[in-house]
Amino acid sequence: MTLSALLFDKDGTLFDFAMTWNGWAKAMLTDLAAGDDQRLSAMAAAVRYDLATAAFRPDSLVIAGTNDEVAEVLAPHVPHMDRVTLADYLIRTAAEAELAQAVPLAPYLAALRTGGLKLGVMTNDGEHSARRHLTRSGVYDHFHMVIGADSGYGAKPDPEPLLAFCAAQGVRPEETAMVGDSRHDLIAGRAAGMRTIGVLTGMASAEDLAPLADVVLPNIGHIPDWLAAGDQPA
Repeated sequence: MTLSALLFDKDGTLFDFAMTWNGWAKAMLTDLAAGDDQRLSAMAAAVRYDLATAAFRPDSLVIAGTNDEVAEVLAPHVPHMDRVTLADYLIRTAAEAELAQAVPLAPYLAALRTGGLKLGVMTNDGEHSARRHLTRSGVYDHFHMVIGADSGYGAKPDPEPLLAFCAAQGVRPEETAMVGDSRHDLIAGRAAGMRTIGVLTGMASAEDLAPLADVVLPNIGHIPDWLAAGDQPA
């Protein structure tokens, strides 16, 4: 089966998860705690963030969750903000996070488009943050479509946002690969009838991803070689 499109997750896939989000989380939690160490510890526990190592634990909700889900678990510890205000705060601060590209994205994506592939992003982050991150990285225009959890199609592991990409771009799900670093990504891809590519620039191990993936690669930079080995673009 040839591929006509690649649909990428964002965090942990286009951007290295730990290198991008561990530092943001420490600053965000510290800011919300406002000097209250007990509150800081409670919030860190709620999102499974290890304050001693300044890193998310592999089972953190933040890895594959939406902004609303993160706001919901933090809200009981942030009495000075309602949940909507807290979700907006997460979106605004996340949009300006220090980004660590998994590979140099501009030449990589340009080469994929030159090869005839349609490219998209489907993230459980908000659409505003996704567009901001891609624009700041100079690659927004390389994508045919960018979908967030708040774009109106649902969130992963629901396949609906993936199928919306296919419908909008005129490609069949079986000619599309979902590329992601989490089980949510790959479950959604399988449910949509897509090929699934796991990458190890997130928090999941190869063992976590392998049962749901057609292939598990170190990072997205290895996809062209995988395509050349037998999955040429149409």
